[in-house]
Amino acid sequence: MNKELMEALDILEKEKEISKETLFDAIENSLITACKNHFGKSDNIKVEIDKETCDFLCYAEKEVVEEVEDDCTQIDLEDALKISKRAQLGDIVHVEIKSKEFGRIATQNAKNVILQKIREEERSVIYNQYFEKEKDVVTGIVQRYVGRNISINLGKADGILNESEQVKGEIFKPTERIKVYILEVKNTPKGPRILVSRTHPELVKRLFESEVTEIKDGTVEIKSIAREAGSRTKMAVWSNNPNVDAVGACVGINGSRVNTIVEELRGEKIDIINWDDNPGNMIQNALSPAKIVAVFADPDEKTAKVVVPDYQLSLAIGKEGQNARLAARLTGYKIDIKSETQAKDAPGFRYEDYIDDYEEYDEDEYEEEYGEESVGSPVGEEGWEEASEEGFNEEGSWEEMPEEGFNEEGSWEEMPEEDFNEEGSWEEMPEEDSDEEGSLEEDVDEDLTEE
Repeated sequence: MNKELMEALDILEKEKEISKETLFDAIENSLITACKNHFGKSDNIKVEIDKETCDFLCYAEKEVVEEVEDDCTQIDLEDALKISKRAQLGDIVHVEIKSKEFGRIATQNAKNVILQKIREEERSVIYNQYFEKEKDVVTGIVQRYVGRNISINLGKADGILNESEQVKGEIFKPTERIKVYILEVKNTPKGPRILVSRTHPELVKRLFESEVTEIKDGTVEIKSIAREAGSRTKMAVWSNNPNVDAVGACVGINGSRVNTIVEELRGEKIDIINWDDNPGNMIQNALSPAKIVAVFADPDEKTAKVVVPDYQLSLAIGKEGQNARLAARLTGYKIDIKSETQAKDAPGFRYEDYIDDYEEYDEDEYEEEYGEESVGSPVGEEGWEEASEEGFNEEGSWEEMPEEGFNEEGSWEEMPEEDFNEEGSWEEMPEEDSDEEGSLEEDVDEDLTEE
């Protein structure tokens, strides 16, 4: 029994996670290579290995002939009878090859074959390990900057954090531990190439899955997520158990769960809202913390018109349009936001179509009643469809409204980063402080006029 070889195979199997079957194949190929180098390039070399004892036998298959013309493949009858007393002309006999007969070059070649096979198998094992972790979050250690990219040690392999996948403003120090999202694992001749990200929305989703038990066991689902890395994330959640508050489960006691994730993301703000199958309610939730007067959604066109109080317009749009942009990504709707003044000034608009639930509506009363609470959409689950058909112009088309306050397409996505005035004009808005009720949240940097 070859104890030394058996011990070496056991060590390789544990450290490199390479199966013994693969190692035996490598040894067999290396011995065949050595024999071919010793006897010339012939295909009649065979190797037999006892996988229990690691003993092996190498031999060449030769044909018995009267006159030998090729020593590598033929043997005369006299020599064949020394191997087998029953040998006859035309028979095939096995001529044993002693490993001691291998020359230095043949031995070195055999060694190289084994090492090459081990390296290939090791790369394959590492690739398979990280390929299974693709689209998941792992913890890595910052090694060094490679140009503007960062090399991250993930354990048995290194990941590359490209500049495009880095959060603007994040600076890492060597040996710092960070969590990254594995974007892609590529198999290359030099080993697996692992691309990681710190900006992908799925990073936030995976962090919540690992932090919130209710998400992990399926009680709470993350229905949708929209992210602008380093600044703000909006996430819509849904509870499959009526006794479990989806938002509360994600926030945790005193914000313990969400704060852990915010800390990992270096202070990125996270808005968690309830998912709603009704498009109008969902869009209203997505635009929080802005207060909404009415939502008109078209599920076929995936567009929505939102009416907000005049003093809430800038808050609904958000700094540089961020709040509306994230809400659009979260809901999948193209959202067009108008103030009440702009909506009422639109040709064909009938005020009672969207405010019929508030027949005794009074401006002062409205401010007093809804100044501190979120306002629901006055149209119901079915009412918003009817309102979208009748609420504005005769054709029920949003696109034909006068192009005031927004861009040429009437889309919030390309709006200039300024505030509206009462006439819906961007240029004439005086920069005065708003009153207490009309003050904006910390997300809005631009002041509005007092009402």
